[in-house]
Amino acid sequence: MNQENKNTESTASLLDHINSPVDLKKLKLSDLETLASEIRKLIIETVSRNGGHLAPSLGVVELTIALHYVFNAPHDKIIWDVGHQAYAHKIITGRRERFHTLRKHKGISGFPKREESPYDPFNTGHSGTSISAGLGITTAKYIKGEKNKVIAVIGDGSMTAGMAFEALNQTGHTERDLIVVLNDNEMSIAKNVGALSSYVSRKISEPRFVSLKRNLENFFRSIPGVGKNVFALLKKSEDSLIGLITPGMLFEALKFRYIGPIKGHDLNLLVKTFADVAQLNGPVLVHVLTTKGKGYAPAEKNPTLFHGIGSFDIATGLTKKKSNQEPPSYTEVFGKTMIELADKEEKLFAITAAMPEGTGLTEFASIYPERFIDVGIAEQHAVTFAAGLATEGFKPVVAIYSTFLQRSLDQIIHDVCLPDLPVIFALDRGGIVGEDGPTHHGAFDLSYLRIIPNMVIMAPKDENELRHMLYTALNAHSPIAIRYPRGKGVGVPMDKEYTKIPIGESEILTDGKDCLIFALGNRVRPSLDAAMDLKKEGYSVSVVNCRFVKPLDQRLSDMAARTRRVLIVEENTLQGGFGSAILESFADHGLSNIIIRRLGIPDTFAEHGPQDLLRKQYGIDRKKIAEEVKKLCFGI
Repeated sequence: MNQENKNTESTASLLDHINSPVDLKKLKLSDLETLASEIRKLIIETVSRNGGHLAPSLGVVELTIALHYVFNAPHDKIIWDVGHQAYAHKIITGRRERFHTLRKHKGISGFPKREESPYDPFNTGHSGTSISAGLGITTAKYIKGEKNKVIAVIGDGSMTAGMAFEALNQTGHTERDLIVVLNDNEMSIAKNVGALSSYVSRKISEPRFVSLKRNLENFFRSIPGVGKNVFALLKKSEDSLIGLITPGMLFEALKFRYIGPIKGHDLNLLVKTFADVAQLNGPVLVHVLTTKGKGYAPAEKNPTLFHGIGSFDIATGLTKKKSNQEPPSYTEVFGKTMIELADKEEKLFAITAAMPEGTGLTEFASIYPERFIDVGIAEQHAVTFAAGLATEGFKPVVAIYSTFLQRSLDQIIHDVCLPDLPVIFALDRGGIVGEDGPTHHGAFDLSYLRIIPNMVIMAPKDENELRHMLYTALNAHSPIAIRYPRGKGVGVPMDKEYTKIPIGESEILTDGKDCLIFALGNRVRPSLDAAMDLKKEGYSVSVVNCRFVKPLDQRLSDMAARTRRVLIVEENTLQGGFGSAILESFADHGLSNIIIRRLGIPDTFAEHGPQDLLRKQYGIDRKKIAEEVKKLCFGI
């Protein structure tokens, strides 16, 4: 047997016997590095087939092992912020044999999920929630007289979320027993660096730290009661000013005991550190430096690409290439359109919240760096920042996934729509997104946006119409949301010239006498296809591309009054969505003798699975639309 096969066999024999953290604790400390290698191998193999968040999970394998080796989950609670990095946790906590079903329909979730395992104490999927949840759990345990530990693992990216600092502030104030592990994967430790002072001296002149210094100065000044005193003390000497911009000084000011930074791939050091920390009481922050994508060269080289990725070839790291005949994605069309419009409109700004690649703005950022702003994971700030730009005559486009825009509802209402500012919201991933599941489906945007005065809501039937809607929004003077789906477009030709779409005007695509389909966004094409299928069977169906959820085209009521049979199709929750808007309009127009059916996402949190499968499951696909028309018309 050669050495490679021998190593593989040895590694496999360790993980095969890990069915819970109890099994992990039976291993010798010297065995843990071998176990880490096998866990990485399993993660890489599974994600190469299923897709998923590879780089984040590879970066925390040793950290995950050390946490479970020292602490006693599920009695001790380990909360993974966002959950991108929880794959090793899932493998260790009894889901190894089902790990091949990761993100598959009816398989295990890509994120921590309470319903899935007692080792997942809190559902996650959006960033910045772990410290707040951890403080809530440890407070409850204190009241109940329980002594179990609570550990919140949060990435440095999530620390840009204001909610995380709100939670840190409250934790320090209450002095509750909470351990926060800051997984810092933006920084690496050079071979000759081990002490905090060397780390700081190496980083102190970098632009991000100069900016951080300014931000922290403002932060300390803003702390009620003690902020000015803390800042004055730190300003007394140059050494203290340097201390001001070290992570330790920040967290110590928030009454956390700061430990670190420590190497996040040194298992011996991690285990020893956590064993010591487990004996401490009160707020503790352990700063761990890790490498995103650790152990897989392509992911280490390009962690952004491998943060969330589809299936890929392990040997090369290459993802499946799209055919030249395959339509571009809505995201790609949005990005290219933004570049074209920016060339003509110098006041156009693009804003995103830590998702330049995900929202298609990477090329825009390269061409127009002075007009591109990535605010970090801070959706609330992004919206109000855009509002500020708009007051000075600029035309900001805020590109955020639908599910993440939920976090900034108050800012949309208070800072954009109330003063009626021309901020454009580009809502990527509207509707069903697929394998990321319930925390990421954009199922509620139509419902929560249409209640807001002054808001205009559009949804394109195809990628060409998306271009025209962006152009229309850029030339309007009110808040506008354009909602489009994840994935490839329909494949229609692209118009060379842009055309303004009259606000609130729908588009009649086919004219029929038996039934009327009001379709919105990406449900227009399957509605047209269903109408074509029905035509072959002798049915005559009108299909309307409604385009606007708000304002509604008032002609829709006249159309319905003539046909008297209406099917409404949308990819949003039925509660309060596009169909609800139609029903309200009919009621306002006194239309009571119309037979109406609505198709949309039911009153549930849509599960994870392929988009087409979920659309079929929830009855909003081509076949179901045709079936509903038959029932509507003739009760078939």
